[in-house]
Amino acid sequence: MIGRQEEIAVLQTLEQIDKSAFVAVYGRRRVGKTYLIRTVFENKITFQLTGLARTKIDKQLANFHAALVRNFPQYEEKPIAKDWFQAFLQLELALETSTASKKIVFLDELPWLDSRNSGFVSALEHFWNSWASARRDVLLIVCGSAASWMINNLINNHGGLHNRVTHQMPIDPFTLAECEAFFKSKSATYDRYQLLQFYMVLGGIPFYLDMVDTTQSAAQNINRLCFTPKGGLRKEFDNLYASLFRNADKHIAVIEALAKKAQGMEREELLKAANLVNNGNTTKILRELEESDFIRRYNTFGKNSRNALYQLTDFYSLFYLKFIKSNSILDTDFWLNSLDNPEVRTWSGYAFEQICLAHLSAIKKALGINGIQTISSAWLGNYDNQKAQIDLVIDRRDHVITICEMKFSINPFIIEKKYADDLRTKIAIFKQSTGTSKAIFLTFITTFGLIQNEHAMSLVQNSLTMDVLFQ
Repeated sequence: MIGRQEEIAVLQTLEQIDKSAFVAVYGRRRVGKTYLIRTVFENKITFQLTGLARTKIDKQLANFHAALVRNFPQYEEKPIAKDWFQAFLQLELALETSTASKKIVFLDELPWLDSRNSGFVSALEHFWNSWASARRDVLLIVCGSAASWMINNLINNHGGLHNRVTHQMPIDPFTLAECEAFFKSKSATYDRYQLLQFYMVLGGIPFYLDMVDTTQSAAQNINRLCFTPKGGLRKEFDNLYASLFRNADKHIAVIEALAKKAQGMEREELLKAANLVNNGNTTKILRELEESDFIRRYNTFGKNSRNALYQLTDFYSLFYLKFIKSNSILDTDFWLNSLDNPEVRTWSGYAFEQICLAHLSAIKKALGINGIQTISSAWLGNYDNQKAQIDLVIDRRDHVITICEMKFSINPFIIEKKYADDLRTKIAIFKQSTGTSKAIFLTFITTFGLIQNEHAMSLVQNSLTMDVLFQ
């Protein structure tokens, strides 16, 4: 098991305590939720059920019966439950016959079990409130990839399940450090530059990373997985969103709109680009995408939340829309032939910025400011008819503002005179536009560091390399 140490410790503790617990595990599809639960408990699970996608209640109940028989063979002659209340009653009676010191019930892909008008949530609520919570030997673990459903229907439930979930367990993608550990466990010899290339396309999604052939380079793997007819990720995009959201067309419209503007969009601009109306349903769509870690909403420096920007953060989705979607199925070597393409260089720069933002805690630690209260944001502004943008502003309690420039390149980065002049102008616009009196520290985060010429020495207070992202 790579990573997940905190989650493992919590689950092992809950198995041992003399009290029932209700655990909600959620996270993006393919992030390893089911693998975590099965690995921690191995053969100790008393009852396990996995919901069926887009299936009516009769088939869900038949699937439940099959799972019940698999775990409790004496129920083979029993009739299939007519509804979820009867199904959970059967489960209660079956669990009471179990001799396990902790009765571990694992309901996987829970949102799929909640088919339309099925009454599933009410039945689950009754099972926990009237039976399981009154005992001391039940560990109920529910899991789902539709994070918004898990949050809205369980964690923030205002009915009978209000405050009943005893433990929330969001499962995040691997960090770069965990990706490095993952490949080391496979005896792979990739350097950190190649690991960055993988992360730009696959993110930290274990299922995708497990598709990598460690005898091939990063470029070869990306080409094989994304651009050959049978590549494992060539058709993942449609499956990904369809499995998470009912009527996913509007969710995809938001993703496609954000993919066209790297720096992000304010709500009004985004809705216009995605051809969506400004109403509560659209707010729900944006919230669902945010809670499922496909987009992020963040404030711009010096402005209130109404001016927040939405930005696409899912690495695979961005790569798919930039390159895979429009690729001809006949162009099976597209990626290998495009490594020096200007469009690829532009995408690489943006993807590297997103990696940095996803590893902000590592950057703060490398700067020695992880113990200082900070607020991180982006900034868009203008002064005297000049516009400027900064993708990462760290506003520090010690009366300093750290401005971060993030640059991806195959060699040490050179600040040339024109770029140095642009940086000075950007900093001046930022000072004038925001009216800040704080000291401005310029930090560069690059793959292989800066060439220490006159411009770097006069402008840059801190220079970090990609290595800090792996800490």
